[in-house]
Amino acid sequence: MRILITNDDGINAPGLEVLEEIAARIAGTEGEVWTVAPAFEQSGVGHSISYTRPMMVARLGPRRFAAEGSPADCVLAAIYDVLQGAKPDLVLSGVNRGNNTGENVMYSGTVGGAMEAALQGIPAIALSQYMGPGTADLDDPFDSARTHGEPLIRRLLASGIWTEEDYRIFYNVNFPPVSASRTGPARVTRQGFRRDSGFSVEGQVSPVGRRYLWLKGGPQHTPAGPGSDVAANLEGAISVTPCRADLTAHDILADLAARIE
Repeated sequence: MRILITNDDGINAPGLEVLEEIAARIAGTEGEVWTVAPAFEQSGVGHSISYTRPMMVARLGPRRFAAEGSPADCVLAAIYDVLQGAKPDLVLSGVNRGNNTGENVMYSGTVGGAMEAALQGIPAIALSQYMGPGTADLDDPFDSARTHGEPLIRRLLASGIWTEEDYRIFYNVNFPPVSASRTGPARVTRQGFRRDSGFSVEGQVSPVGRRYLWLKGGPQHTPAGPGSDVAANLEGAISVTPCRADLTAHDILADLAARIE
C-alpha cells in the first residue's frame, strides 16, 4: 500500500510524527509512506489552494517533502509532481494538535487536505487530537491518537463506506481529550455546533501605533447536541464523521423548488 500523509500544523509538528508511525505500520514492510506537508503552519486555511501564486517544494529526505502551501496544495503537489501521477492508495491528514469538530471543521486545513484527496478520487481520513485538561499533564498529549489510530484506520479501510460517486465520502476522526486508557469506543457521529463558540476578532495597537486585528477563537469544551462529534469527544469517545465536499442543502431542495419555481 502506498500512503500519502500531510497535515496543517507543518512538517515539524509532533502530530505528523505520530501519523508517520501509524502509517508505517499500516503500509507494512512492502508498502510506502510519502510525506508532503506544509513548510510552515497552515492552521485555519480550510480547503484553500494557492491558485494565484507558485509554491516551492523541497525534498527533505527519502519520501519526505515540504511545500510552501496549504494541505490541499500538498496533496496536489504530491499527486502530480512528487509521485508523478501515481496516486496513493490512501491519504491521511493530521494528526492535528487540537480538535476539528463542530464548526471547526469548516476552517480546518487538516480536513481540507482529506477533502482534496477525496475530490481526486482517493480514500482519505483526517485525524485530530482534542486537547484539554485530560491531556495537559500527559507525557504524550497524542496518547489516544497514537494508541487507537492504527486499529481505527484499519477498521475503516476494511468496513467503512467508500463511495465512487462524484463527491466521495471521506472521514473526519477526532480522538478525545483523555489518555489512551480512558478512551472509549469509536462512535459514528454527525458534525456538531458549539453555540457561542465561534471566531471573532480583537483589536490591538502595536508599539509604533499601528492597529491590528487578531482572530480569536471561542471555548472548545462548550457542549454540542447528542450524537455529535463534540459530544462524543467530551464524553471520552472517538468520533468518526463521514463527510462530503458537496455543500448543497439537499433536505430543502424540493421545498425551495416549490416556493421559487
